[in-house]
Amino acid sequence: MSVALGIGIDYSGIDPIKALYWSAVLNGVIAVPMMAAMMIVATNKKQMGQFTAGSSLRILGWTSTAVMAAATATMLYVAATGR
Repeated sequence: MSVALGIGIDYSGIDPIKALYWSAVLNGVIAVPMMAAMMIVATNKKQMGQFTAGSSLRILGWTSTAVMAAATATMLYVAATGR
């Protein structure tokens, strides 16, 4: 199936570099809610039991999520304004 999809994209006229760029943009946008969901689960004692994230992991995880959100917001701002 992957080979057929690759051949289809090859004959579609889509620029592969632009496709890679936009897939990276989409990945960055989707990463923020995924990271937040993982942090919510990782800090839930009922779901994780003894494997709940400790305070240092909570701080690091939420900080990483905030940095990723800021990077995504900046990227969207730059794309919207053309700056």
